[in-house]
Amino acid sequence: MKAFLKNYRQSPRKVRLVATLVKGKNVAEAIAELDFLAKRAGLPIKKLLLSAVANAKQMGIEVENLYIKELRVDKGIVMKRMMPAAMGTGHRINKRTSHVNILLAEKVVKVKKTKKAKK
Repeated sequence: MKAFLKNYRQSPRKVRLVATLVKGKNVAEAIAELDFLAKRAGLPIKKLLLSAVANAKQMGIEVENLYIKELRVDKGIVMKRMMPAAMGTGHRINKRTSHVNILLAEKVVKVKKTKKAKK
């Protein structure tokens, strides 16, 4: 299942730190880790993950089998602002945004066949 968050007002570099932390984990582990994370991007990514889980429930997929297959953070728009500086000049301030895409997939449980003992 997919979910996305567009124009999140934090730089992609900072959001990627959180994204790489939970990528590849199952949903329960990722939610537990995001609950206690001391990064600002933790809450929006958790909300996005819960949104993707709700999308999966609508499709009839069991939550216990889901894991984060892909969590991509892309560059969004950059708002350009000016900060006054010495002697009447100005320095440019870039206010960066992020686009966050999440893709959940089901883990396939393979059953191993046991070999029969030869007599």
